[in-house]
Amino acid sequence: MSGPAGAPGNGRAASRAARARERWGVHGRGQHERDNQAGPPAAADGGTGPGAAGHGPRRGGRRGEQLMVPRAQPDSYYGKPVLKVPVWRLRDVGGYLFMGGLAGASGVLAGCAQLAGHGRLARTAKVGAAGAIAVSGVALVADLGRPERFLNMLRMIKPSSPMSVGTWVITAFGGAAGAAAASAVTGRLPRAGAVATAGTTVLGPVVCTYTAALLCDTAVPAWHDAHREMPYLFAGSAAAAAGGLGMLAGPAGEAGPAVRFALLGAATEITAKSLLLRRLGDIAEPYQHGRPGRLMELAELLTSAGLAGAVLGGHSRVATRLAGAALLASSALTRLGIFEAGQVSAADPKYTVGPQRERLNRRRAEQQEAGVT
Repeated sequence: MSGPAGAPGNGRAASRAARARERWGVHGRGQHERDNQAGPPAAADGGTGPGAAGHGPRRGGRRGEQLMVPRAQPDSYYGKPVLKVPVWRLRDVGGYLFMGGLAGASGVLAGCAQLAGHGRLARTAKVGAAGAIAVSGVALVADLGRPERFLNMLRMIKPSSPMSVGTWVITAFGGAAGAAAASAVTGRLPRAGAVATAGTTVLGPVVCTYTAALLCDTAVPAWHDAHREMPYLFAGSAAAAAGGLGMLAGPAGEAGPAVRFALLGAATEITAKSLLLRRLGDIAEPYQHGRPGRLMELAELLTSAGLAGAVLGGHSRVATRLAGAALLASSALTRLGIFEAGQVSAADPKYTVGPQRERLNRRRAEQQEAGVT
């Protein structure tokens, strides 16, 4: 039951209500309802502004109330990265990416040179493949921390895991590359060496490109969204490096197949990179700015220099070697630039939130067009 009008409780309530009205400009429920029924006030000059007659209730907000601030558009989680930046070290994983690609492409070049009758070039490619896959394995073990972790991955095979499949592939390729190189250097067991060379030729393309699948299988935006072009980019970069190695260390009279192999790889790399940058849009920014952008630009310059030296150098041994070295360096810088671009995109939340919002808006637009609410 309510007390008398002069009860202390009623006085305190009235005092609190008066203070609230004074503080917040609240004029009472009845006045608020009358304001809503009357609609927005007319413009002072009688024009056609938002408050002019005939424009109906104010838009936005609930119950016809006008929004005083724009709707929130969050682009981060309290200013912190949405994704955890990969803890992979540039020295280990970057070296693993480059050396693995060089090994796989050198295995393919060795098989092609062997079939074409260029025995000395094939031997150079075989030794290069064996040495590169060995360095790649060392870099992988260094990243894992302990050698037994690599051995533990061989306890089972998981076809849906790029890491599991890649572990078995580089193990098989390493054995074949070592046997092929040993046979080529010593001249013993030529038939076994030929079988091992065939193995490197078959497994080489997988070794070149599985690291691209490994990166794209993560949630890192610059890697994941580039899954269409990344395998071709890795394959082309690896072929350019293998051709460069053949031009640098191979015999002068048999550099022709290595030059053609490098030209094919460089053309594939340039095309895939251009398509990647064009399709990714804003997510491609890490590949074009900052330290990753500088690495990628320098790689493009070295690729152009290597191609020019390979085509215009003719029979000059010095020009051929310089062109091969430029292509090798270009491939290494490309892998390092891709690696660092992924880390930059993972650290900046806009590369995660922005594409998610775009996909959500696109899905809503498609649903509205289809009549689905």
